[in-house]
Amino acid sequence: MPELPEVETTVRGLARFLEGERITRVHLNRANLRRPFPADLVQVMTGATVTGLTRRAKYGLIHLDRDATMIFHLGMSGRWRIDPETPDTHDHLLLETEAHRFALCDPRRFGSVDLVDTGALDNWPQFAALGPEPLGPGLTPAHLKSALKGKVQSIKLCLLDQRIVAGLGNIYVCEALWRAGIRPTKTAGKVTGPQLARLVPAIVAVLEASIRDGGSTLRDYARPDGELGYFASSFDVYGRTDEACRRDDGGMIQRIAQGGRSTWFCPICQR
Repeated sequence: MPELPEVETTVRGLARFLEGERITRVHLNRANLRRPFPADLVQVMTGATVTGLTRRAKYGLIHLDRDATMIFHLGMSGRWRIDPETPDTHDHLLLETEAHRFALCDPRRFGSVDLVDTGALDNWPQFAALGPEPLGPGLTPAHLKSALKGKVQSIKLCLLDQRIVAGLGNIYVCEALWRAGIRPTKTAGKVTGPQLARLVPAIVAVLEASIRDGGSTLRDYARPDGELGYFASSFDVYGRTDEACRRDDGGMIQRIAQGGRSTWFCPICQR
């Protein structure tokens, strides 16, 4: 599933060609993805000018000059294609400007598209309960200390809770916990102040590094320009079962299951 860096990369890629442009045509090749397309999507977007593109958690937002915002989620396999040379049977939504064509391609159809009044974005049900953005000023050691107080779940599972931090996914939580030297099975409420002080910059650093590298290409993900993200080549723990820890501490990366997902960590340097 595309995670925060992949969505951020997608939004930045689209913005280069779409921001400030007028949408001349909107076409739906089917009625739904994971759920139906908004009934008024074509009417509202046709003729509208794109005033900006942003991201919230793992959602991309295309803001229009009609007090409306189109919100997209890439699901398991979705991606945007810019000026595709040939049509794809999985191009389910097409946007056109005078200069470019944008196709939302989603083979598994686990993605979604919504249309929300821009002024009501914070109250949209999927956004209302979200925690702070990990790349914004709201993620601090103090916030984590308060949010994790008394939590008996593991720190790994708590960081995946979107109410605590918005947008963190399995790959980047594993990587950030390794960078911070925190064992993913540690009870969240017992993570110490110094550990939290290391964790926040570790989260920021791993996300920013992945964004610079265009995201992590796992299975279907590709950037809007068709290029593949290459941060996967920099993983320190994710997917590296039985490989030596990069800290040369004698540890071998282990894989365990937590909450139905795989977790990778070093049993020596993560405490």
